Amino acid sequence: MKSISLAVALILLASLNIALSFINGPLPNGNFEHGPKPSQMKGTKIIDPRAIPFWEISGYVEYIKSGHRQGDMLLVVPEGASAVRLGDEASIKTKVKVANGMFYSISFSAGRTCAQEEKLNVSTGPKNWAILPIQTVYSSDGWDSYSWGFVAQSNEIEIVIHNPGSEKDPACGPLIDSVALVALYPPKLQRGNLLKNGNFENGPYIFPNASWGVLIPPNIEDDHSPLLGWSIESLKAVKYIDSDHFGVPEGKRAVELVAGRESVVSQGVKTIVGKTYVLTFLVGDAKNSCQGSMMVEASAGAVVLQVPYESKGTGGFKSAKLTFKATSTHTRVRFLSSFYHTKSDHSGSLCGPVIDDVRLT
Repeated sequence: MKSISLAVALILLASLNIALSFINGPLPNGNFEHGPKPSQMKGTKIIDPRAIPFWEISGYVEYIKSGHRQGDMLLVVPEGASAVRLGDEASIKTKVKVANGMFYSISFSAGRTCAQEEKLNVSTGPKNWAILPIQTVYSSDGWDSYSWGFVAQSNEIEIVIHNPGSEKDPACGPLIDSVALVALYPPKLQRGNLLKNGNFENGPYIFPNASWGVLIPPNIEDDHSPLLGWSIESLKAVKYIDSDHFGVPEGKRAVELVAGRESVVSQGVKTIVGKTYVLTFLVGDAKNSCQGSMMVEASAGAVVLQVPYESKGTGGFKSAKLTFKATSTHTRVRFLSSFYHTKSDHSGSLCGPVIDDVRLT
């Protein structure tokens, strides 16, 4: 009897692991490598709403294979052999079991095809949605990976990626590939640091095979930053990078300030008026051919420090320190890049200085 109960328990545990495994990584068929049958397509257009396993589509959606040509233009698939393209008012969606009230982050890759002002509406419910502009291509690969944070409002959500654009050509629209979901836990204060997640280790999912990092959108597009503890209070995104593909000063993750003064990373902290505080951090380059004279501007309240860094684009970093006396019970720490940079490989890819290991004592 005990052996039967143990067997049942193991089966239930295995089922639970299967149900929960996708929460911290790619969604089932999130890279769309398993596609429609030939009978479910007309050319590249998908004619059966449930033709893609684990997903449902609506509107004009195409199944694009790597190397597909549209006139003189070669459509580049972000990862693997296949992706989907969303036409005007088209969408893809899938249901996922989650924990109600838990904080999550979605990551996905997208590339432009026709328009310059393409946008995507990402949602997980009536009150959880955001419009993410993808007209700025930060990488030379022709696509970028994006992240978006939200708090689950039920035990099952429907992830929807929708193209709200209105182009004359109904087939025009962004390519979508590699969709992932991770649960993020509130960052805890580390001993000797008043800042949360100062080493940036707690953040959105980065695809293992992606060498371009993942963009974290500004607050105007995402109320819940997937870079826990930090806010992106600017007009442009910052890039979240990993040590597998970039030069990271400390640990596994860091932030690259890729949009000059339009990328601002900040965090508010409680302070005691009259007390002296020390802010230390690392400044470097991402080992991604981003060369030249860089400048990171750090501030704590009204006190500003400019940290120059001469980058050869091959990795490296230096430490910096800002000392200030608190004039308020709440002080906001901010970082931005004073200059705009592009890679020296003539690709036009936006890049910038890296910050990491931020500590306030």
